[in-house]
Amino acid sequence: MAERLTKGGSGRYGTKTPKQKPKSKPTFTWLKTTILIVIVGFALVLASYLGYLDYNIRKQFEGKRWAIPARVYASPVELYAGYNLPADQFEELLQGLHYRQDAELSSEGTYFRQGQQIVVKTRDFTFWDQQQSSLTVRVSFNDTSITNLVDTVRSKNVAIIRLDPEQIGSLYPTIKEDRILIKLEEAPDTLIKGLLASEDRDFYDHFGVSIKGIARAMWANAKAGGIVQGGSTITQQLAKNFYLSSERSFTRKINEVFMSLILEYRYSKDEILGAYLNEVYLGQDGASAVHGFGLASEFYFGSALKDLPLEHVASLVALVRGPSYYDPRRYPDRALQRRNLVLDEMEAEGYITAKQALEAKEKSLSVIANTHRSTNRYPGFLDLVKRQLRQEYHEEDLTSEGLRIFTTMDTRAQNILEKTVEKKLAQLEKLPKTENLQTAVVVTRRDSGEIAALMSGREASDAGFNRAIDAVRPIGSLIKPVVYLTALEYPNKYTITTPISDASVFVKGTNGNDWSPENYDHQEHGVIGLHSALAHSYNHATVRIGMDIGVARIAKTLKSLGVSRPVELYPSFLLGAAQLTPIEVTQMYQTLAGDGFLTPLKAIRAVVAADGQRLQSYPFTVRQVVDPAATYITNTMLQEVMHQGTGKSAYSTFPYDYGLIGKTGTTNDSKDSWFAGYSGDYLAVVWVGRDDNKPAGLTGSTGALQVWIPLMKQISTQPVVLTPPDNVKTVWVDPANGLLANAECAGARQYPYIAGSEPSEYSPCIDSPGEGDKTWLDNLLPNGL
Repeated sequence: MAERLTKGGSGRYGTKTPKQKPKSKPTFTWLKTTILIVIVGFALVLASYLGYLDYNIRKQFEGKRWAIPARVYASPVELYAGYNLPADQFEELLQGLHYRQDAELSSEGTYFRQGQQIVVKTRDFTFWDQQQSSLTVRVSFNDTSITNLVDTVRSKNVAIIRLDPEQIGSLYPTIKEDRILIKLEEAPDTLIKGLLASEDRDFYDHFGVSIKGIARAMWANAKAGGIVQGGSTITQQLAKNFYLSSERSFTRKINEVFMSLILEYRYSKDEILGAYLNEVYLGQDGASAVHGFGLASEFYFGSALKDLPLEHVASLVALVRGPSYYDPRRYPDRALQRRNLVLDEMEAEGYITAKQALEAKEKSLSVIANTHRSTNRYPGFLDLVKRQLRQEYHEEDLTSEGLRIFTTMDTRAQNILEKTVEKKLAQLEKLPKTENLQTAVVVTRRDSGEIAALMSGREASDAGFNRAIDAVRPIGSLIKPVVYLTALEYPNKYTITTPISDASVFVKGTNGNDWSPENYDHQEHGVIGLHSALAHSYNHATVRIGMDIGVARIAKTLKSLGVSRPVELYPSFLLGAAQLTPIEVTQMYQTLAGDGFLTPLKAIRAVVAADGQRLQSYPFTVRQVVDPAATYITNTMLQEVMHQGTGKSAYSTFPYDYGLIGKTGTTNDSKDSWFAGYSGDYLAVVWVGRDDNKPAGLTGSTGALQVWIPLMKQISTQPVVLTPPDNVKTVWVDPANGLLANAECAGARQYPYIAGSEPSEYSPCIDSPGEGDKTWLDNLLPNGL
């Protein structure tokens, strides 16, 4: 077959070849592959990110959700007939405990007053030793004290009731958040309904995100040109509070949505709602954030959440939209309007009736005064509490486990102490060459060694250097009772009337360090009785006694009294060159006040776990460390200090028969002014001086004693009644010769002696001694000391 010849072939007349298809470009395939890779990569990244979010959410939600600070409480006030507390002070006490006035007593923590009667509805409270249920009690008063208490529900007298204690501080974790955890079933039904009506009507129907809410928020944001509205569900709010910052951005919003979906997938609606009740931010208490409705109820209304009436519940729900904006203390009109809107929404949803809404809207906000419940108002005392706690607990336990610390502080005594210091130091600084004064004060209950009040410096709120615990200062003549106590433990050598020379004394030291002390008045006082030497704080006589007994022996007595700090055994130790802290001085005098029995000072009564389990108790312990008979005689001599010696200015304020016991102390150049003394119920040690160790210009009598007197006058209600041990014998003595006498002898006085050491010869003033001439001392002061 002839081939058809054409032009353009391979030769001159090449054959015509078929037209070939152009090769297709791989662009579309590459694009599909790229998109697929991106999608798969994005899916992997998203899955990884969601897995990361899921892990963190479960870790937080199922683990330890909150670090709950330890709450520190003062000693509770116990009320009984005869308790020295007038009606005005009781009302102040209730207000300090955040009780609010309410004539209807609609909830726990309320009261109302009618003249000299106050009706109070106490709070349920779990103490370290018992659970106390709420009581409605009518307390009647006279001008100075409680006359009776009546349970108005049972119409019967009550012997004693214990008020819930005042919270005086918290031990916070790094992030200062606070909350009182509640269970969902403990929340009032009105609270749940209020939240659903106001915050998330479809909570039990949606899957964590409300499409309607988001659309509404997007429309509002678009109109405003920025993020102005959230439209968040309760689940989203929980995610934001739990895991996210308050930053307003689309990235945070996307995270919030993802987390909400995970929360709804992982947990039930009730679990989510229960967590929300404890996590939602509802205000600011100073530097501490208020989270959850449990704490918010106490912070704003001073009452447990379960007891709140409808109008108060609605006020708390109103805060969810903006705790600062709707703060009922700062913006009451705004808060009231928002509260009423919540009530309207609850009515619209059928949760409450129109009548209930109207009655609630007619009520005032009735928030309590903001006194910063969780603020550490007493830093010096709380510092001591922390130090004692750290001997038993780790820092993390104290700041995250929700422990409750019950302390020994008496807030009434503490507040009196602070006001007294403020007033008296200002007065003292008006004296010549007296300025920039500082102070430290420790007050204990004489019978138990519990620390009732403490000031670590002039400014009560100063959390700096704790002078009561850490200021090591020479104690001056406060050491002298230890010298005389030690001497009296040798009754065959020293008794209360042993003659002592107060002539100038010279002590030869090693390496030429000779010592010749002077009396404060630069005078010599001849031969005097032992009791007079202490009463007038004579240095010469004290040094003679101390050198005879031995400095080391007296230092051993000091250690027995509870002072563990080492001291240098120089002769100057006898006149107070030893340096101690105010709290160490307090321990020393606490043992004297305890009749020779050592009771360790303590600031804590008990530690209780969040579930009510008692973890640690600090029981009353006591042991005999020095001779009670010698201690008793020393105390009678210290009573003479207050009547005739350096402490006598106290009796311009106190009744003459109050039996005060105390000792002044002054150091070289009047750099330190001390006073330690006790009544029947309290012991107080006061130091006044300067931080720069320059002369304060004050003696123990003109400085520290002037703080001690008004303090003790206000807090003490019991005079001293000394009870002699069985081996102490009290006899009449003629001071002219130190021999036995009777009441008819001119100037004769009664003195106590350890049995067998009393005078055995009779004074010439007795012609024929009778059986009644040797008597036992039932109460020293009324008999003439």
